[in-house]
Amino acid sequence: MSLLKKILILLFTIYILGCVEKTTYSGKIINENELFNLKISNKSELLKKLGQPSYIDNIQNKYFYFTEKNKNKNFYNKKIEYSYLFIFEFDEKNNLIGSKSINLLDANVKKYIKSETKNDIVKRGLIEKIFGGVGPNNLPNTSQ
Repeated sequence: MSLLKKILILLFTIYILGCVEKTTYSGKIINENELFNLKISNKSELLKKLGQPSYIDNIQNKYFYFTEKNKNKNFYNKKIEYSYLFIFEFDEKNNLIGSKSINLLDANVKKYIKSETKNDIVKRGLIEKIFGGVGPNNLPNTSQ
């Protein structure tokens, strides 16, 4: 009978611990108050309010903030409460010129967003001018 009691206690303990809810955050933790009362005009104000970004694009001068909240009750009951990507774009004087928020749980976002970095540095023919031509070269003729 004591073996049966131990097994019941073990099963009851597993059942109780399996129902504990665990909340996990990924990325920058941004609460709703910070998000909706975000009145910034330049890069230094953004860094004061939200801290260092998750990623910085130095070419287009954009700051990216990622935030996600997960709730797990047990191994088969996982739920993502929210997942957002916030993008802030600055001009050369570090003034805010644009901001965007993307809900990563939205079905339309699952497709790739068609935005590319402009390529003003490397233009066709520039590599050939610098390196003196690239591509297939004729082998030198050693016979005379």
